[in-house]
Amino acid sequence: MISAQNVSLAYGKRVLFDEVNIKFTGNNCYGVIGANGAGKSTFLKILSGEVDPNSGQVIIEPGKRMAVLKQNHFEFDDTSVLNTVMMGHTQLWNIMQEKDAIYMKPDFNDEDGIKASELEEKFAEMDGWNAESDAAALLSGLGIKEDLHHSLMKDLNGSQKVRVLLAQALFGNPDILILDEPTNDLDIHTISWLEDFLLEFKNTVIVVSHDRHFLDTVCTNIVDIDFSQVKLYTGNYSFWYHSSQLALSQRGAANKKAEEKKKELQEFIARFSANASKSKQATSRRKLLDKINVEDIQPSTRRYPAIIYTQVRTAGDQILEVKGLNKATPEKTLLNNFELFVNKGDKIAFLSKDSMAVTALFQILMGEQKADSGEFKFGQTITTSYLPNENEHYFNSDDNLVDWLREYSEGEKDEVYIRGFLGKMLFSGEEVFKKSSVLSGGEKVRCMISRMMLAQGNLLILDEPTNHLDLESIQAFNNALKDFPGTILFTSHDHEFTQTVANRIVEIGPNGHLDKLNTYDEYVENENFINQREALYN
Repeated sequence: MISAQNVSLAYGKRVLFDEVNIKFTGNNCYGVIGANGAGKSTFLKILSGEVDPNSGQVIIEPGKRMAVLKQNHFEFDDTSVLNTVMMGHTQLWNIMQEKDAIYMKPDFNDEDGIKASELEEKFAEMDGWNAESDAAALLSGLGIKEDLHHSLMKDLNGSQKVRVLLAQALFGNPDILILDEPTNDLDIHTISWLEDFLLEFKNTVIVVSHDRHFLDTVCTNIVDIDFSQVKLYTGNYSFWYHSSQLALSQRGAANKKAEEKKKELQEFIARFSANASKSKQATSRRKLLDKINVEDIQPSTRRYPAIIYTQVRTAGDQILEVKGLNKATPEKTLLNNFELFVNKGDKIAFLSKDSMAVTALFQILMGEQKADSGEFKFGQTITTSYLPNENEHYFNSDDNLVDWLREYSEGEKDEVYIRGFLGKMLFSGEEVFKKSSVLSGGEKVRCMISRMMLAQGNLLILDEPTNHLDLESIQAFNNALKDFPGTILFTSHDHEFTQTVANRIVEIGPNGHLDKLNTYDEYVENENFINQREALYN
């Protein structure tokens, strides 16, 4: 369907890809993974023709149509929402424009009539008469209500624009679909709709995403970009991660016989195949793992941060109590008589259709803003560690990373001690002397995690902690929170992260809140909660 042949790309001395050969075919969904800076998005741009490689070529099967999720949110500002979606099928859109222009001619003649007839025939072959209704259905599925379908794109907010551009990419059943971070700015219900859509999609999908649940649900294969090479593996992200970790541990067991290693891998594949048969994946995709050759499993060379949260002391029974908290902006209510009693060991996931509501709650608890009314009280034994959603104001100095982190340590701490916490987050060698003001988004979050580990809090408060992190950091962070013996208050759009960490769910709306002792999946799938959840917002 589409293949890269001997593709190489370098920027100066930095080699992104070296003689890459890979083929994407049929009814498969390929999840592209790699550390930050490995070149995932660049690889998609090479496949789509947006970036030319230094050498090699990309070959698309003749007659096949490609669609790409656009990243420029302002490209269609003066176009209506419905037309923006239909423009995703370029050939169909051009035919529509051409025949409409012919019909509008004041001097319409016989030659125009023949041309219009030919265009109408092509239009019908492409199912053009259903184009508007198909585009409207896609928009509705992605949460864009009908009253916005004829609005201009410039009148939509950022989240709505993302959804329209996603509908544009999905429109018209493309043969090859390329999606770079399609779940960004989507809520859980819209992500679920997209998962269902892609599971039923019968053509080739190539996707970059940091959402592990999404990758696990839709992917038949994983494409790993590592050390300038691109390797293809059968299975979803979890299978790739666990099998590569198993292979890595086996490589360290030099005294193990080859037969024992092979048996261990075969048993792993069998267990994972059985689990996959119970998942959301389509039937044709469940059988893939049964075909895996043990020799295909290779250890990953990826480095994972060592995120270890320890407590300076164990918390007592009094953790946090919130009474009658209210907070509003001139435009909307964020917290309405919010009350909460946190128990020792709670790991509470906060949900809301308005992320500002949860951020406001966390900022009030951390003293960064004041409530309009109400009160809250931490227990005397509580030490908090906070990871905010916005961290720019923490990085305004020109301190290097060692001096930056030292500012948050109690007492005199030597450089070796401080560098230990930076090293756990993969800042090594000369990297620790970088100025804190020039860090990337992901590097800043890793510094903030180092700061949290240094604080040794027994109550962690985390506002969208996986933002800007690569899959390796997200996986390490996830594992650390599962193992943390203290109490956690957090919000995240990462399904897997929330499902595996939370033992309690609190959803906040302008009309009140819900508080349930459930896992995330139990909460969102419980039909008894549907009316209660809707009442929070209506």
